[in-house]
Amino acid sequence: MLSRHITLSDIAKKLNVSTVTISKALRGHPDISPKTTKLVKAMAEKLGYSPNFMARNLSARRSNTIGVVVPKIAHHFFSSIIEHIYNYAFEHNYEIILTVSQESEVREKKHIQTLLSMRVEGIIISIAQETKNYEIFDTVKSREVPLVFMDRTPDIAEINKVTVDDRSGAFNAIDYAIKLGYRNIGHFSGNTNINIGRERLLGFKQAMHSNGIEVNPDWVLESGFGEKSGYDLFMKLYKEKNLPDLIFAVTYPVALGIYMAANEVKMMIPDDIDIICFGNAQVQNFLLPPLSCVNQPTDEIAIKSLQVLIENIENKETFEPKQLIIDTNLILRGTCVKYNRG
Repeated sequence: MLSRHITLSDIAKKLNVSTVTISKALRGHPDISPKTTKLVKAMAEKLGYSPNFMARNLSARRSNTIGVVVPKIAHHFFSSIIEHIYNYAFEHNYEIILTVSQESEVREKKHIQTLLSMRVEGIIISIAQETKNYEIFDTVKSREVPLVFMDRTPDIAEINKVTVDDRSGAFNAIDYAIKLGYRNIGHFSGNTNINIGRERLLGFKQAMHSNGIEVNPDWVLESGFGEKSGYDLFMKLYKEKNLPDLIFAVTYPVALGIYMAANEVKMMIPDDIDIICFGNAQVQNFLLPPLSCVNQPTDEIAIKSLQVLIENIENKETFEPKQLIIDTNLILRGTCVKYNRG
């Protein structure tokens, strides 16, 4: 095992040439003959040389790195987005530095400060559910580092943001359920200080009102975006003997929590309680029954976010902020497919 990093000087000493020659050869500079270039690269590989990526890019005044801050990576939505971001960035000669806030405003701020210190050329962020103070984003702007908000966005004017049509997606899901015959519909809404919680709640209410159905406030409950929220809210209504016929879950993890709780109290889905959620994952096909949902195209969200960011990076002087809204679609599986209450 090597005890230290191999440097250009180490290679130069082995070949008895200058470090400038080594540097140029490794970069394929035309000043260096093919024979010397081949010798240098062979020696570099033999010694286990790895280029100092950050130093090299900083000397060129470009880092070709993009920072990404997401709340979670354990579930399909963000993990799928990250995979698409990596693929698209690689194709366009950018490296990704990934950080995870774990829904913490404190961690999110620390990650952004770290990314700025690493001289990233731009940042893509989906804000944590705890985030209420937006000062760090002003700091990013003051450093003239392009920033794109993805999926979860703060209420700030003239920013780059890429979202899905959360309100329309929620509306379409509930409107579909009502047309099947459902009337007693609840919503586990997530945090409404975050745009996705707020917009999906508005879409739910609009669908109910447009179909002449009164919203029961006892069935509209705000919590977080994870499994525990779905489990706890379901148990609350179950213990109160006040469950609706259908629950619209703000995210797929919230729906998973509902599945766990219903199974625990031996309620059958969709016969005893039915569910539809916002957010798609392949694992939903393997639930019993498979879970119907509003689908967010993660490939399009990731690619559009990177396209906006790269355009901003490469055209700072003339770039105007962009707000892109991507359509959703319903995927119908084994829930919310027919109204079967007696």
